[in-house]
Amino acid sequence: MPGAEEGGLRVQPRLSIPLAEVKLRTSRSSGPGGQHANVTASRVEAVFDVLASPSLSESQRARLLRRAGPRVVAVAQDARSQARNRELALERLRQRIAAGLQQPRARRATRPTPASAERRLAAKRHASERKLSRRPPNPDADG
Repeated sequence: MPGAEEGGLRVQPRLSIPLAEVKLRTSRSSGPGGQHANVTASRVEAVFDVLASPSLSESQRARLLRRAGPRVVAVAQDARSQARNRELALERLRQRIAAGLQQPRARRATRPTPASAERRLAAKRHASERKLSRRPPNPDADG
């Protein structure tokens, strides 16, 4: 499996979460599958408790709590085999944790288009004219 090693999930180059911190639960898969689905617990749910993890730094924990909540859950019931669904669930969990830990990208400033600049100036002219029309007539003005 690409993100999982013998001892844990490689989430980022400098962060690996031990499998002992991931709770795996199995249950019967829903949907079609014939008699095989009725007797095999092939659905796998992988749960990672963000608050209880000693592997995360405080900043990582805060970011993950803000983006994913106190528990990150991934479910797999795609394959007939429990072992394959376990691999899929762990990979999905790794991807969700990695996505939650990613730094937000800064928005790049762009120049306004000529059309948007003209709309802005037209709106300013219109507002100025509207304010001028509200003024009482000036009796001292020559005109």
